[in-house]
Amino acid sequence: MRHYKFIPLLFLGVAAISGCQKTGDQEVNRAFQDVNVVDESNLSDIMLTVADPNEAVTYFKRTAAENPDRADLHRGLGQSLIRAKRPTEAVPVYQRLIKLDGATDDDRVDYADALLRAGDWAKAEAMLDEVPPTHETFKRYRLEAMIADSNKEWSKADSFYETAVGLTTRPAGVLNNWGYSKLTRGDYKDAERLFADAIRQDNTLFTAKNNMVLARGAQRDYNLPVIPMSQVERAQLLHTMALSAIKQNDTQTGKTLLREAIDTHPQHFEAAVRALRALEES
Repeated sequence: MRHYKFIPLLFLGVAAISGCQKTGDQEVNRAFQDVNVVDESNLSDIMLTVADPNEAVTYFKRTAAENPDRADLHRGLGQSLIRAKRPTEAVPVYQRLIKLDGATDDDRVDYADALLRAGDWAKAEAMLDEVPPTHETFKRYRLEAMIADSNKEWSKADSFYETAVGLTTRPAGVLNNWGYSKLTRGDYKDAERLFADAIRQDNTLFTAKNNMVLARGAQRDYNLPVIPMSQVERAQLLHTMALSAIKQNDTQTGKTLLREAIDTHPQHFEAAVRALRALEES
C-alpha cells in the first residue's frame, strides 16, 4: 500500500519538475531575446557610423524585409542609402517609413532631405510644410533655407540660415551655403564676409576658400585673402582668381595669375597650363 501511495506523489513531483523546467526555458529564451535585441541595436549603430555604407544598405535591407513593421530598421536603411549617395533609392524607403508606427518628425525632415538630393524640390517643400513649426532643428532650417533660396525668397532664406547657424556647433557648411546664396544675388561683400566666417569655423573647407576668391574676383579684387592654405590650395585659388579676371575681360591680369598658379603648384598644373596656352594663342 505504501508503494501505491507513493506513485501519485512521484507523478506530482515529476509534473512539478517539468513545470519548473518549462518556466526556466521560457526565462532563458526571454533572456536570449533581450541579448539579441541589445546585439542588434549595437550592430545597427555600427552599420550607421563606421561600416561601409553599401554594406550597411545590404544589412538594413535584409533586416527591414524580415521585420517590415520596424520603423528603426527602415530608418537605418534610409540613412544608409543617403550615406551611400543613393538618394533616389532612399525616397521610397522614407515614404514607407513615415507611415509606420514609431515614425518621427525627424524622419519627415530626413525624407525631405532625400527628396532634395533626388532633385524633387517641390515634394521636399511640401514634406517640410507637414512638419510642425515647433520642430526646430538645424537640419530642418538648413533645408528650409535651401528651398527659400531656390524660390528666390531672399529674406526668408536669410532668416532660416541665421536660425540654422544658431542651432549647430559646426556651422561652417551652412555659412558657406549662405555665402553662396549671397554670391548668386550679387551681394559680394556680404558673401565674402560669410565665407570668411565659414573658414574661421573650419579652415580645411576648401569650397569656402574658393567661393571667397570668387566673391573677391567679382569685385575686381585680385589679391588672395589672408587665410590658411597649402601650396596646392594656393595654386588652385590663383587659378580660380585668374578665371574670374578673364571672365571680366581683365585678360592681362588673368595671364599673370595663371603664370603664378603654374609656378606655385608643386607639380604640373595642367588646367592652368591649358588655360594660359589658350589665351596666348588667341
